[in-house]
Amino acid sequence: MRLTRRSLLVRAGAATGTLIAAPAILRYPADAAEFSYKCGTALPDGHPMCIRGREAMAKIKQESGGRLDITLYTNSVLGQDTAMISQAIAGALEMYFLPIDLLAPKNEACGIFGVGFAFDGYAHVWEAMDGDLGNYLRGIAGQIGFHCIEKCPDHGFRQITAKAKPINTPDDLKGFKIRLPVAPYLISLFQHLGASPTPINFGEVYSALQTGLVDGQENPLILIDTAKLYEVQKYCSLTNHVWAGIHYSFANFAWKRLPPDLQQLSEKHFNEAALLERADWQTMTKQEKQKLTGKGMVFNTPDTKPFQAVLRKTGFYADMKQKSGDKAWALLEKYVGKLT
Repeated sequence: MRLTRRSLLVRAGAATGTLIAAPAILRYPADAAEFSYKCGTALPDGHPMCIRGREAMAKIKQESGGRLDITLYTNSVLGQDTAMISQAIAGALEMYFLPIDLLAPKNEACGIFGVGFAFDGYAHVWEAMDGDLGNYLRGIAGQIGFHCIEKCPDHGFRQITAKAKPINTPDDLKGFKIRLPVAPYLISLFQHLGASPTPINFGEVYSALQTGLVDGQENPLILIDTAKLYEVQKYCSLTNHVWAGIHYSFANFAWKRLPPDLQQLSEKHFNEAALLERADWQTMTKQEKQKLTGKGMVFNTPDTKPFQAVLRKTGFYADMKQKSGDKAWALLEKYVGKLT
């Protein structure tokens, strides 16, 4: 039986033989929440996922009568991604904007979206993410420690930026020091393309590019803009090499604490936020090339077929199939077709 404040008061009254005015005592002050949750992310304030997430949090607070109050902390204020993942699993952080691929060190199937050049644009992304492949990955995340809201916000296709030269062919990546997140599949992808990957948390990317610790990085256009990477990078190559999504997620301990009505309210508003964010992302992406060009970036669109050929020749796809496991690989190929 779950011990609540009301049940404790009733027990106390029974034990002392006194009548306790429970309703008056149980009334929460206007500024106090029954559940006060912190939510962390490495994303900047201007990211559409943060904007829509805050809107959802405000609606949840309002419609719950203030019972669930979630505060969003952006820009790695609560720590880098790897630290926030550990905090959530350990019970120190209630919510986190989760890139499931960052769970690959704990279960390699989580890195399946790091299989480079698998998707042909958005043709099959949402079918896969809202379907069996997404459900499989969310199930694994649940076993690790995260309750992922079903609908996944868009984090876009990733593009390569560089300070000294554009990336037109696989040869341009030979020895190229590229910043990557701590995501094994993505690291393996660029190793097979001949680059020199350097895993760095996102909060340290700008300084790494500015000081020349790395030659370039890869991210969606919107993040390149909101993080002001155009200030330290000149070239942007539209490779569309990997698609990424980031889930609104609760740490399992925090999700289980919520009563069913607050769980339903959270699911409702974060799912709505995710769908709105997807539309925002498409609108913003169309504007980004023009905006970044105006800020000094030079764009090129390489042919991706030579990159795919290198990945097949070097055994990347075969390696990824073995690492991710037959289940995850079969679900990926269900949507994108044969890769090996």
